[in-house]
Amino acid sequence: MAKKDTQTRPLGAQISHMLKSRGVDTIFGIPGVHNQEMYRGIEEAGITHVLARHEQGAGFMADGYARASGRPGVAYVITGPGLCNIMTPMGQAYSDSVPLLVLSSCLDETANYRGQLHQMLDQEGAARTVCDWSHEARDAASAYALIDRALQEFTLQRPRTKHVQVPIAALEGEAEAAPDLPQPVSRSFGDLPGGMAQRIMSAKRPLFVLGGGARGDVEAAREVIGKMGAASIATVAGRGVMPRDYPLNYGGFLGRPESAEVAQGADLVVVVGSELAEVDLWRRELGYEGEMIRVDIDPEVLSQPGGGQGVLMDSGAFFRALQEAMEDGDAAGGGWNADEVAAQKKRWRAALEAERPGIPRVVDALQAVMPEDAMIFSDMTQFAYVSNEMWDMPQPGHWHHPTGFGTLGYAMPAAIGGAVARRGKPTVAIAGDYGFQYTVQELGAAVELGLPLPILLWDNGKLKEIEDSMVGAQIAPNSVIAHNPDFPALARAYGAHAETPQSLPALQDALLKALEADKPTLIYMTGEMTD
Repeated sequence: MAKKDTQTRPLGAQISHMLKSRGVDTIFGIPGVHNQEMYRGIEEAGITHVLARHEQGAGFMADGYARASGRPGVAYVITGPGLCNIMTPMGQAYSDSVPLLVLSSCLDETANYRGQLHQMLDQEGAARTVCDWSHEARDAASAYALIDRALQEFTLQRPRTKHVQVPIAALEGEAEAAPDLPQPVSRSFGDLPGGMAQRIMSAKRPLFVLGGGARGDVEAAREVIGKMGAASIATVAGRGVMPRDYPLNYGGFLGRPESAEVAQGADLVVVVGSELAEVDLWRRELGYEGEMIRVDIDPEVLSQPGGGQGVLMDSGAFFRALQEAMEDGDAAGGGWNADEVAAQKKRWRAALEAERPGIPRVVDALQAVMPEDAMIFSDMTQFAYVSNEMWDMPQPGHWHHPTGFGTLGYAMPAAIGGAVARRGKPTVAIAGDYGFQYTVQELGAAVELGLPLPILLWDNGKLKEIEDSMVGAQIAPNSVIAHNPDFPALARAYGAHAETPQSLPALQDALLKALEADKPTLIYMTGEMTD
């Protein structure tokens, strides 16, 4: 048993020591005069700090770190503008169920004393608009309790952003060490409702809709769905739960209107770990009126009207329960045809070619050489939109896209966080010419860290998705073209490598070279590359 730390330190330093004792090894942030006390204990505690160029970048880095590692991402920011700057990443992490913990300083008193540096009317309330909860800890005991509460809830509930702010005077004040690590609390949602396993096994054409929350036990999921002869279709986050060579896997085409017809052809739909949100379907409802079972850990998801029978259960436990049931009996299944699945996917591929000419062939070229264990972080760009549908992932949880909040500028800083968490493993960023400029400054952080990070930059010279939308709405395109810099030269100015491949084979070579480089490489892509 470790000897209890009895040394008194400023609270800011004690918080870093506490986080280290709870398993936190990396913090992303920017120091300032109002949160410098939080930095007093970082090195002493043995925590690595990654310096971002903007708090938005720090938040996205912590988000990417959390997605890549499976552990909470932690960010330190200052009062006022620092907290405001990280609110976009906070909203993104909340929307995408990412365990992001933001710790900020705050002013000691704001009701009477006006005109202070970084003063806001309600900093705690502002943060609360984009996270699960936001609270002020006015003393050491409250700070420790709130941090432990956040870390426990990341494990026990649907993980979503938390914010704790501590007054500057409290951070500066002496405090005893945090209490010992609380006893871990396990998450259990009981057994399947009576008769449910038999009902699922008796379906002749069951369809499993797999979301990002369906990754609890991938081996069990694959065995159950395969033995049942069930079809599967995935959200963007659910790709890879079923292997890409599974003949009844419709892939990531759930957002296509015709997926409603696929669902209508089922005699039972089982939705696992998905909200079936607008950003999953690109319509209000799945379009299925038959029997549906919803499996999720979030009661709010299960309480949606018209959502079928809800099961509050972890996806891993759900699939293992079905595994056990199948040991005692055979599933009916057999109603789906691999040829019809392949034909539908071919039609969807043709639609992508027609909608965004030239992009699918580039996606094919990259997918052909991308290492199977690569983790990819993409931005809001047409290249990613095509990839989200047609790129069949070999394993789940290895493609991260800002689906819910839909922010620009996510890919590169999130990939930096992911690469920090995955040292020695391939990590890739995909961005568009416009969104890349939201967080381009984080190239400096990637260079400092010496990350072999390929940054695939798709440049179509405009906000092409918005232009297409305006044209579709019969609006004359306005403000969709901006002057772009010389991106390769800009990358070199930051100290990064840069490649401008003129053909698809050259693009493939550039990607593989970048994965072995000594620092990040910007790979400049356009639709003019030859085959």
